[in-house]
Amino acid sequence: MRPTRLVAALVFVAALALAVLWLIPSDHYLLLPDPARPVDPLVTVPGEKAEDGSRQEGIYFVAVIERRASLLERYFPGLRDGSSLIPARNLAPPGVNDAARRQGDLREMRRSQSVAAAVALRALGYKVRARSVGVLVTAVFDGAPAVGKLQPTDILTSVDGEPVRAPAGLRRLMRRRKPGAVVRLGVRRGTKLLEVRIETAADPDDRDRAILGVLVAQAADIELPVRVRIDAGSVGGPSAGLAFALDVMEELGRDIDRGYRVAATGAIELDGRVTPIGGVRQKTLGVRKADVDVFLVPAGENATEARRSAGEVRIIPVKTFPQALRALATLPPKS
Repeated sequence: MRPTRLVAALVFVAALALAVLWLIPSDHYLLLPDPARPVDPLVTVPGEKAEDGSRQEGIYFVAVIERRASLLERYFPGLRDGSSLIPARNLAPPGVNDAARRQGDLREMRRSQSVAAAVALRALGYKVRARSVGVLVTAVFDGAPAVGKLQPTDILTSVDGEPVRAPAGLRRLMRRRKPGAVVRLGVRRGTKLLEVRIETAADPDDRDRAILGVLVAQAADIELPVRVRIDAGSVGGPSAGLAFALDVMEELGRDIDRGYRVAATGAIELDGRVTPIGGVRQKTLGVRKADVDVFLVPAGENATEARRSAGEVRIIPVKTFPQALRALATLPPKS
């Protein structure tokens, strides 16, 4: 074979191999930056102040683009600027497919909106009925110990007699159990209170960790005195909670942004705590793309990671919603 034909053949084979690697999905995901976007168009509150559409300052929220990496991207993640490669198991528990995970993310977004509105209205002096009532089961995984024992919409209220008020509390109590241990769960199913016994199993990714095989979220009874509508479209997950709460206050007349472009990320709890989220590097890059001035981030590792990619953006770590309000209220006047 002539050298030129040999080179052409090799180039063709290489191109074909790259095309195949590009089309075949891997067992990893890519996290990609997405520019921060204003919250104002998403929030509707009776009596909100009118905007003329030319205002550039305000509250911004940040999302992360998540998609399954191709085999080519799996082995060459640097092909995508600002991306992070993570195993699929880090995004969803074992046995959860992409569709189920997506639905779970959307449910979390809806719940975060209710909690954000409750926190904001309380800060404005409204009387809001909102209380944690346990841990909501949003999905039961195929083949899991909970199959036939628990079902979506069940609310877990205790583990072996110890009260459970939030997902973090459930995880803490489950860490004390060994795989194979039988746990007694207090369950509220509609108007009934039940005790359900489940023999735990080992997590396929950590054989020392006991699991029930359920996807959970915060359960709360919330009644708002003002109708607040938040339409985030296809964006899922709880991490825009802080941004939503800040914007609800802004819509009702409080000067929260003080003339700045203020981005915020962090899940928000009913007691006003701001809790950590994922994809901080990508969110920080998304904030920079939108020329944001200030970025409020959960204190701790989230804030440390954000500072590494912040550039000229000012990072403000916060632990609670009142702390976020104080930090913004004490910013110097925007020049």
